[in-house]
Amino acid sequence: MELQNLTIEEAHTLLTQGSITAVDLAESYLARAKEKNKEINAYLEIFDDVLDQARVADEIISAGKATKLTGIPIAIKDNILINGRIASGGSKILENYVAAYDAYVIEKLKAEGAVCIGRTNMDEFAMGGSTENSAYGTTKNPYNLDRVPGGSSGGSAAAVAADMAIAALGTDTGGSIRQPAALCRLVGFKPTYGAVSRYGVMALGSSLDQVGSFGKTVADAETLFKSIRGSDSRDSTSLPDDFFREGTSIKKIGVPRQFFTEGVDKDVIATFEESLEALKGKGYEIVDIELPTSKYALAVYYIIMPAEASTNLARYDGIRYGVQVQGKDLLDDYMQTRKEGFGAEVRRRILLGTFVLSSGYADAYYRKAIAVRNQIKREFEKVLNDVDVIATPTSPTPAFKIGDKVSDPLAMYAQDMFTVIANLLGAPGISIPMGKVERDGSQLPIGMQFISARGTDSSLFAIGKDFEGIIKG
Repeated sequence: MELQNLTIEEAHTLLTQGSITAVDLAESYLARAKEKNKEINAYLEIFDDVLDQARVADEIISAGKATKLTGIPIAIKDNILINGRIASGGSKILENYVAAYDAYVIEKLKAEGAVCIGRTNMDEFAMGGSTENSAYGTTKNPYNLDRVPGGSSGGSAAAVAADMAIAALGTDTGGSIRQPAALCRLVGFKPTYGAVSRYGVMALGSSLDQVGSFGKTVADAETLFKSIRGSDSRDSTSLPDDFFREGTSIKKIGVPRQFFTEGVDKDVIATFEESLEALKGKGYEIVDIELPTSKYALAVYYIIMPAEASTNLARYDGIRYGVQVQGKDLLDDYMQTRKEGFGAEVRRRILLGTFVLSSGYADAYYRKAIAVRNQIKREFEKVLNDVDVIATPTSPTPAFKIGDKVSDPLAMYAQDMFTVIANLLGAPGISIPMGKVERDGSQLPIGMQFISARGTDSSLFAIGKDFEGIIKG
């Protein structure tokens, strides 16, 4: 079966017409996954009941009750709980933890008869932008095996890009869906904060995290998102369905060019400007906008996120669940367990987060960061009264070589310069393939990012489909 360009819509048509069965489809993706995963390391585990799931899907199809996701092979990031399956969060501290229940998004997928192929590799507890911080080895970019796929949802992105799944779920705390989507030539969508329940998803930054979708097309990312969205009483941040505005018209695109200075590759900017001209040719109005406080967004993010992470990760103590390393007393149990169970990047961010929350420093760092975050929100809300969406490159560079930034955390964090703003705002963001740039004789993908106001997720799919058509055209 030809998998390279197969979309959810096309697979759904084949399944409902009887041209193929869900078992046929699952067998094709399993064969591909078993062939490619050894070199790419996208999956930490390929599930042993994939064909059983597919048989159930075939029964749903035969009964005439199929939805667009029935029988569709989907990859699941390793921080999303699946009942009876290991969920390690890419960490040694949870290497044998078996989930006791399904996450909300998994409940939704199972109800539609989707086929979960396996759990995908990720930066440990979603802390990273390259999937090099996993305790289970680095995931490689299918477009160039010497380079990273982005992160922290790099395994999910690589699985779809390498045709080991049709679509995938990831989580996005500061760009962890959009950035790997850009580097792996996929569409990656981060919904409005609260659009998708976080029930059953390991927490990193509780005011920032959101589950979202990867697809080969905007339509695929939209289909998966619509399947998993919905209000959930088990998540206090879940938004009611009537919060969202459908069919918002997009005419005016704002561009904050003050961002395009240090750290952004010239050919990425050039491709971005060419893409804006193409959008202008389709009738969109391009407007320069000013967001003066947003230059502090990356610094604000790397105060708030570690602060929230240090609190959320306090539960991993070796007593309640996960790995336990015996020490000489209870305190030493905690210390030895965390020393053995947490990787270097996780320890770094816990220390940073604990510091900015500590007595004497919370006012100087954490509370100041919250104040600046609120100012950024006000600026964006004002700008979004004048424009419909904001456009930037997704990442300042294409995929970098594995190992290039491991010893330079600040350079790694700078890769999030365009994406963290949507998380600070709680706004939806989408990354769409924008073209390729050359590095060392290799053509590497880059992405275009659009951000819109909270609750206007549908507007991003509308402009995304337009942009997708321009690029393919």
